[in-house]
This record gives sequence, structure tokens and C-alpha cells, in this order.
Amino acid sequence: MIRAVIFDVGECLVDETTEYGTWADWLGVPRHTFHAMFGAVIAQGRDYRETFQEFRPGFELSAERERRAQAGQPEAFGEADVYLDVRDALAALRADGLWLGIAGNQTVRAGRILRELFSQDVDLIGTSDDWGAAKPAPEFFDRVAEAVPVDVEEMLYVGDRVDNDIRPAHQAGLHTALVRRGPWATIQWGTEEAEKLPTFRVESLLELSGLISQFNGSAR
Repeated sequence: MIRAVIFDVGECLVDETTEYGTWADWLGVPRHTFHAMFGAVIAQGRDYRETFQEFRPGFELSAERERRAQAGQPEAFGEADVYLDVRDALAALRADGLWLGIAGNQTVRAGRILRELFSQDVDLIGTSDDWGAAKPAPEFFDRVAEAVPVDVEEMLYVGDRVDNDIRPAHQAGLHTALVRRGPWATIQWGTEEAEKLPTFRVESLLELSGLISQFNGSAR
């Protein structure tokens, strides 16, 4: 039985195309070139942050975030960056009586933006900076388990990455759903783990309501 659904943020709820484009601009790199390198790094199984090192050796992401903020160009996202299926999907799951949460690797600033966008739609918004633990570390999902008021085996974690979302959530005992969008899911979709680990594989978050209802019906 699934009683709670918890969502990752980037490329699950929020389209990060604009944000990574602004990072290319900040580095002085053509956006097409930056995005090509980003995809190559992911396909090689490397940490996405190594993309920045390819263009600027010694690049430190948290320090550069602060420099951007001081320059009046902070990382930002808004309603225009929310995927088009998100609002209707959250409404449908809420109507089904499910407890909803958002939990991802995000900064304090991003957490504030998430609360402005989604506080009326979900029961919890937690970030890695809030909790002092980041995916894929088990401690992150320990914090999820502490914050969500159902048993771990009654939780569904929805994300776009096998390595950062699906695998560690599965190892923590949660059900999982892999949504096919963004660079990670596009690159990882055909892998063995992407095919075998998730409870559900979806092209749109709108599929979740029906799939969960069917899953819960079969569990009775």
C-alpha cells in the first residue's frame, strides 16, 4: 500500500533548462557546448559538477553560487519553470487522499523558492541544506523516513535519476517511480537498473494517480 508520495525537485518538478543555461552564461561558454559536455559527463557516470571543471578547473560550486548572488545573478526558478503536468498531478494525488512531500538536494535559497511555489500543494518541503544530508547518502532517506508520517514501505519516491533517486530510495525500502525527462533519465532510461528497480516508470507525473490506485487495489 502506498500512502505518501515524495518528489525530487530538479527535472522532476522543475525544468532546469534555464538554470543550466545561466551557468553557461556565467562561465562564458556557449549554451550548446555546455549542455553537450553536461550530457557527456552524465553518460560517463561522472558527477555532474565535473562539467564545470571542464571549463574552469578549480571551480567550486557553492563559492560560485555566492559570487553569482553578490553579482545580482543568483540561481533562480519560478512558476514558468515548473513542468506543465505538476500542478494537475499534485491535485489528483491530493484528491486520492495521499500525503505529499517534496525532498531534494537543494540550497537554502532554493528551499525558500519551493515553499513559495508549493506550500499550498504539499504537506512537507525538505532540502539537503535543511537536513544536513544529501542524496544519495542513506542519511538523506533516514531524514525522509523521520519526516513522513507513514511507514517506509508505504512511501513512493519520485525522481529522474537512477543513481541519486531510484537506487538509494529503493535501498532505503521505499517504492520508487522514475520519470522520463531531463538529461539523467533520458540517458539512463535503457539501463538495467532503470528497467528493474522502479516500482513505476512514467513519461508524465499524471500517470501516478492511476498507477498508485491500481497498485493499492491489488494490495488489498
